[in-house]
Amino acid sequence: MTAERSGGSGLEASRPGGPARPAWTFLTNHGHVLLSVAGDPDILVADIAERVGITTRAALQILKDLESAGYLQRARVGRRTHYTIRPHQHFRHPATAAQEVDGLLRLFAAPAPDGGRQRRRNNNSPDRALPVVRTGSRMQVILESSAAGTRPEH
Repeated sequence: MTAERSGGSGLEASRPGGPARPAWTFLTNHGHVLLSVAGDPDILVADIAERVGITTRAALQILKDLESAGYLQRARVGRRTHYTIRPHQHFRHPATAAQEVDGLLRLFAAPAPDGGRQRRRNNNSPDRALPVVRTGSRMQVILESSAAGTRPEH
């Protein structure tokens, strides 16, 4: 895939006729494919490709890479493919290899407590969003307190 820069906008064409997308992102295409599969285990390869902004062939290669590395398993169910994410797999880069990919998947799977419209802020640090923990079907905000170990009541 060749990257064509469009002026000073920092955008490049994703593929011929496709929408422009940023010249770089924080997550690789492998990360986006894994997130797509985690969000919909029965997703079609064509839908993964469209969501990520890559070709179907590239999506298939990435799925093969992820399966070979142990991040997911593919199983045929009739004419469809069902994907299962294998838990507790570590990131591949040496700088983040101590962390499990599960945290990334949870981060993107959990909706923002306010639907993403407004960030909840910590009183001690107005620029930092509060951490959120998903407990069953409820979302619980963990308040950082100066008192040792205090947490909000259920």
